Amino acid sequence: MAAVQGGIVDTVDKKDIKAEPSEDGIGNNNNNGNDNRMLSPSPSSSSSSGNNNNNNTAAAATVDQQTLVAVLQFLKKNKLNDSVEILRREAGLPEDSLDIKGSDPGAGGAAGSANLEAVDAATLLNRVTVSASAAAQPQVKGKNAHFPIGNGEDQPDVNVVLSAYSQQGDPALYQAYYSGLKRFIESVLDCHRAELSQVFYPLFVHMYLELVYNNHENEAKAFFQKFSGDQECYYEDDLRVLSSLTKKEHMRGNETLLDFRTSKFVLRISRDSYQLLKRHLQERQNNQIWNIIQEHLYIDIFDGMPRSKSQIDAMSGSLAGEAKREANKAKVYYGLLKEPEIELPLDDEDEEAENEEGKPKKKKPKKDSMGSKSKKQDPNAPIQTRIPLPELKDSDKLDKIMYMKEATKRIRLGPDALPSICFYSFLNAYQGLTGVDVTDDSSLIAGGFADSTVRVWSVTPKKLRKVKSAADLNLIDKESDDVLERIMDEKTSSESKILHGHSGPVYGVSFSPDRNYLLSSSEDGTVRLWSLQTFTCLVGYKGHNYPVWDVSFSPHGYYFVSGGHDRVARLWATDHYQPLRIFSGHLADVTCTRFHPNSNYIATGSSDRTIRMWDVLNGNCVRIFTGHKGPIHALDFSPSGKFLASGATDSRVLLWDIGHGLMVGELKGHTDTVYTLKFSRDGEILASGSMDNTVRLWDATKAFDDLETDDFTAATGHIHLQDNSQELILGTYMSKSTPVVHLHFTRRNLLLAAGAYNP
Repeated sequence: MAAVQGGIVDTVDKKDIKAEPSEDGIGNNNNNGNDNRMLSPSPSSSSSSGNNNNNNTAAAATVDQQTLVAVLQFLKKNKLNDSVEILRREAGLPEDSLDIKGSDPGAGGAAGSANLEAVDAATLLNRVTVSASAAAQPQVKGKNAHFPIGNGEDQPDVNVVLSAYSQQGDPALYQAYYSGLKRFIESVLDCHRAELSQVFYPLFVHMYLELVYNNHENEAKAFFQKFSGDQECYYEDDLRVLSSLTKKEHMRGNETLLDFRTSKFVLRISRDSYQLLKRHLQERQNNQIWNIIQEHLYIDIFDGMPRSKSQIDAMSGSLAGEAKREANKAKVYYGLLKEPEIELPLDDEDEEAENEEGKPKKKKPKKDSMGSKSKKQDPNAPIQTRIPLPELKDSDKLDKIMYMKEATKRIRLGPDALPSICFYSFLNAYQGLTGVDVTDDSSLIAGGFADSTVRVWSVTPKKLRKVKSAADLNLIDKESDDVLERIMDEKTSSESKILHGHSGPVYGVSFSPDRNYLLSSSEDGTVRLWSLQTFTCLVGYKGHNYPVWDVSFSPHGYYFVSGGHDRVARLWATDHYQPLRIFSGHLADVTCTRFHPNSNYIATGSSDRTIRMWDVLNGNCVRIFTGHKGPIHALDFSPSGKFLASGATDSRVLLWDIGHGLMVGELKGHTDTVYTLKFSRDGEILASGSMDNTVRLWDATKAFDDLETDDFTAATGHIHLQDNSQELILGTYMSKSTPVVHLHFTRRNLLLAAGAYNP
């Protein structure tokens, strides 16, 4: 395996990575947020808003120690240190009691808030000798404090402890409460109605669960039947799960319920709309609804004009509402790393052709231009040593030279020069094709199948061969010029190879950049690394406890990322049995993963209908994108690293600006799940493949060039999206009856598509 140099990050770099708290202090900061949203005292808010609150002591005497520690954690999280100290002394708890449980309850572990500090590159790999215990530690760091997940952890979650549904009102009046609020919101001005309507769904969910929790089964059913039809259609699947929870016993261990109870639903509302809601609830003295708002909703207030319904609809749909504005304010180094300086030799055939014409060295300027391009440092790029990357081997340098040669012959795509498409149909794939990948040089294609096998094909005349046995290798003259050819066994040559090892369907496959290895992920909970020299399994990585839906190699090799049903993504190095990072924060399965072109960031798509971007260096979540109305199945970064495209079961392709952390485009046209996305090599064209048996080509250049970056208002965090899908679509190409599972642009910009024929 390749050795990695441990790099040291600049201290200034570390400060830039950390997300700074919002300066407006409204709705974003826990200290100010509670006070700002306070209408009437509630059991959970009184302890967090008072100074030197002595009446907490009497309450502490009646609860067990676990709840007391959870309350202390909650107070400490809100920086009420005086209250923490008084309550701890009164209860007779030792000084280290908080450290034992972890001072940050949202982080969900014993390492405490100090572990959330950014770490340098040397810590990332510990000079690439990470022990099992050190590798497990990043699970705490990657966890988003506001979105804890229920994955069987032993530590008590403070939100679970403090937000158990308690009966505070007459169950017969729940319909009246909800109807009254509904009538009020429908009567306000149009400009406020769209924003205030956002509270309907989370209120409906929590009022229903409160009734069920307190054993009011008939009232809960009546409430559900009366108001479930009023909710947005994209919550249909969530409501179906909710409707099955009709008794208190059903709620125990239910993942969806745990999501609702442990994560606050985020609503982004203008200050004027918020004041309207606050005034209405004060006048009606509707503490029932206000208590739910305080305990289960996070209102992110902004100054400015209220958003329109179309702007709200564009960003809504995820399991936990929108992302907070502060979640997308962290500095992201989205630029590309500087290319290594490699001399591009003159092609023999080109040299001969040029000599015939009497114009020698005509290629020289092209070589120089490639060289000068590689010397430019992208101002938005991370420093080269921010994370340790493998050194280039001689074979890697040769491959870079081949890539540069191919790049000089690359077809420039655009609206007037669309790519040719070559479709690979998997015929008679009765084993059930579940995942496909193609090597960067387009020489090999691999498929994962439901019968637990991985199959590899050569798509060039060159057949697949294994290395000779050890006994035969000893007979070879190691000094000969063609030693690399002699070590291969011609008797084993064939067009395809079958790899056996998994004990469940194989959902994800990914080739290493150097084409020496192949990764596969399976329902059996493992990721396997296969050698493409011997076609045997080298390592089985065991970390996920449930099916692993996707796996992706880093563009620089060595690192890879996996995501699965356990709701987390894991960062691995090929020569480590344990994960280096655990990215935890999604509220449902991690369905797809993708490395940023500079390998410093990872994007994950989830069934919770959000996309998250993670910093490889410290495990922090630096971006949360909401807007899809169904589970996300496709991700791809633009070659420049500045944009991200995503596709989901809602049949839409969404475009995101990574630097600003905003949605900048919506592409409509597919009629079924968008399963794969790929930018062309120069980023001019975006290809999308779908379960509707079509490949669509979109004008990515026009989509991004039309953006006015001045329109990106950091204060409100939203822009008006144009519905220009018809202008951006360049072509639709139907397959006979083959859902498109994978797309790949060759180095010369030929588009390859793949899928299993479905007669």
